Amino acid sequence: MVHLDNNRASKAHFTGINVKLDCSFSLFSVPWCLNPQRISMEPQVGMQVTEFKRKVMEEELKKLSLKVNHHEGNIQFLKTELNAIEAMCSDLGIKLGNYYSSVVAVANNDTSSLESERRTIRGILDQDKTAAGIICLLKVHQYEEASKMPLMNNILGFVATLGKVNDDNLSRLLSEYLGVDNMLGLVCNTSDGVKDLEKYDKDGRIDKSSGVHRLARTVGKFLDGRFTVFCLENLRPFSGIVNIDDPQRKLILEKPRLPGGESPPGFIDFAVNMIHLEREHLSCLTASGNGLRETLFYSLFSRLQVYKTRSDIKRALPWIKDGAISLDGGIWRPNGSFCLRNSKNVEVKFAVSHGVSSLPIDISDMEEQLKLKNWEKERLLEDMKREEDLLRQFRELYIQKAEGRAHGLSDSTNSGTGFMPAETT
Repeated sequence: MVHLDNNRASKAHFTGINVKLDCSFSLFSVPWCLNPQRISMEPQVGMQVTEFKRKVMEEELKKLSLKVNHHEGNIQFLKTELNAIEAMCSDLGIKLGNYYSSVVAVANNDTSSLESERRTIRGILDQDKTAAGIICLLKVHQYEEASKMPLMNNILGFVATLGKVNDDNLSRLLSEYLGVDNMLGLVCNTSDGVKDLEKYDKDGRIDKSSGVHRLARTVGKFLDGRFTVFCLENLRPFSGIVNIDDPQRKLILEKPRLPGGESPPGFIDFAVNMIHLEREHLSCLTASGNGLRETLFYSLFSRLQVYKTRSDIKRALPWIKDGAISLDGGIWRPNGSFCLRNSKNVEVKFAVSHGVSSLPIDISDMEEQLKLKNWEKERLLEDMKREEDLLRQFRELYIQKAEGRAHGLSDSTNSGTGFMPAETT
C-alpha cells in the first residue's frame, strides 16, 4: 500500500509540475499584438512617431524654402547688375558710334591729325567690296552690335589703322610700298579668329552664310575677291632686342655702316621704327609677349631703310638688304627692282600723327570699357543661367517634399497610429 501511495504521490507530483509548465508555456505563447501592455502603448507611440515625422518634414521644407529664396534673391541681384551693364554698354556704344560716324564728313584738304585719321577710315570705307571695308562699315554704323560679335572681338583692326607716321609724304610712300591689299589687311590675335573669318564645306567651297560673308549681308554688301589676314601669333617675331625704355618700344637694329663706321649719307632710319603706335596699340601683346612692332610691322617692313633721296639709295646699295625708300619717291625693293616715275594717288594711307594720339582722350578708354563690360555681361548671363537651373531644381524638390508630407500625414491619420498591425503566427 505504501508503495502504491508513493507512486501515486510521485505521479501527482509530476502531474503538478506538468500543469505548471503548461500554464507557464501558455502565458509566453500569447502573440505580441494581443499583449495588453502593447495595446495600451500603441496609440501614444504612434502619435510620437507621427509628430517626429512631421517635424522632420517641416524642417526639410524650411531648408528648401530658404534655398529657393536664396537663389531667387541671387537672380534678382544679377538682373539688376545686368540691366546696369547693358545701360552702360548702350551709352558707350552710342558715343563711339557717333565718333566713328563723323568720318563721313571729312574735308579732303584738312591736314590735322584727326582729319588724317578720318581720311584713312574714309579710304577704307570706299573699298566697300573688301573685308576691311565691310567690317569698317559695321563699326561705323552698328558699333555696339559689332562689338558683341565673337568674330569681331578677335579682329584688332586693319594695317592702315594700327600704325601712324609723322608726315603725309612718308605715309604715302610707306603705304605705296606695302600696297592696298596689305594696307587693308585684317589683323587678328589668334588663328581661331582667322578660321572664323571664312569657312568651307566638305567640298572646299566657301560657306557664304558664315564669317565675313555673313557680316557683309547684314549691311547689304557682297564680298568680292580675296582679302589678306595677318595672325599675330603665327607671325615670326623680331628675334633681336626691343628697347623697353623707349615709350614706343622701338627695335634695336644695327644701322648700316660705311668702312669708316659712319652711316651712309642720307640714311634716316628703318621704316619699322618710323611707325608710331598709339597707346592702346602699344598694349596689344601676343601670348609670347610680342607687340605689334616686332610682329606685324616687322613682318611687313623687315629692315626696310629710309633715305632722303634716290641718289642716297643708289650710293648705299651695298649696305641695303631688305629694300629702301626715299623721301623724294624712290622705292628699291628687296628683289632688286626699282620703282620709277612719280607715284599715283594712294587709295589707303597711314594716318599722320604728331607723336600724341589725336583721338579724343577718352575714346580709347571707352573702347576698353566697352570690351570689359561686354565680357562682364557674358559672365553675368552664365551666372544667371546657373542660378535659374538651381532654382528650378530646388523648387521641384520642394514641391515633391510638400506633396510627400501631405500624403504621409494623411496615411498616418487614416491608420490611427501610423503602425501597421503585426502579423500573427
